[in-house]
Amino acid sequence: MTRILLFGAGGQLGREVTALAAERGLDTVGLGHDALDIADPVAVARAIEAARPDALINAAAYTAVDKAETEQKMAARINAFAPGLIAERCARYRTPLIHVSTDYVFDGTKAGAYVEADPIAPLGVYGRTKAAGEAAVRAASERHVIVRTSWVYGAHGNNFLKTMLRLAAERDLLKVVSDQRGCPTATRDLAEAVLAAAQAAARGDARWGTYHFAGTGATTWHGFASAIVAAAAVHTGKTPEVAPITTAEYPTPAQRPKNSELASDLFERTFGVRAAPWEQRVGEVVDALLAHQAPVEAT
Repeated sequence: MTRILLFGAGGQLGREVTALAAERGLDTVGLGHDALDIADPVAVARAIEAARPDALINAAAYTAVDKAETEQKMAARINAFAPGLIAERCARYRTPLIHVSTDYVFDGTKAGAYVEADPIAPLGVYGRTKAAGEAAVRAASERHVIVRTSWVYGAHGNNFLKTMLRLAAERDLLKVVSDQRGCPTATRDLAEAVLAAAQAAARGDARWGTYHFAGTGATTWHGFASAIVAAAAVHTGKTPEVAPITTAEYPTPAQRPKNSELASDLFERTFGVRAAPWEQRVGEVVDALLAHQAPVEAT
């Protein structure tokens, strides 16, 4: 049986990978940050030696985009140094590595969807550290699959969808940026993708390199929020107004790409997995989170 070692098991993606692997009957060893410092060379080596995995998935990352502007050393340690260390240890043990990266390696100025060959130009510390992590993985191990994704959300952890659900319950008006676009990616679909890559790598028939995998279809943050509020209204009966605003009207410490749309065709052709339409997954996740609430009867 294929054995998979998972770093970042306590995060929103890691928890989804763990659940999906269990459904599939896969032998998975998951380690969260409380059990493993991924920037500790000895700890990483011991984890690989103990698990003897057929593939390793690194879903651990520093993802606080705005905090990264001031916590640069921490972001670099987790996003840049640790992936290179993990890749070096994987190369030593001949273990294939599946490493999760981000759309923030791009500057968002392209008119259409980004493909894997497009030049990177990160705008902030988070994107720069993730780009450095990609480079470190490539330099340390040939046997790698880097999966760039975007706008990740799901039932676990903190994410945009859960924030919108909370605000929709508290407020009558939500102001959401409408001039940034991307592909909302459900953790369920992303877990399918990284597990497919890990299993292909374990079988020895993976095509190494960098891939994009994101939800099918693109929207703006405003469109994303509107879909979330509409799905929640079925359960809550509450329909706050979702008003569009510009990026300039909602300044943040870190600059975001205006265009985060990723083309996932190469991943689908290579590994046979494509994400569901993002609107479908939004409805499913909202239903799962709000299922405990009594349905609202139409009047």
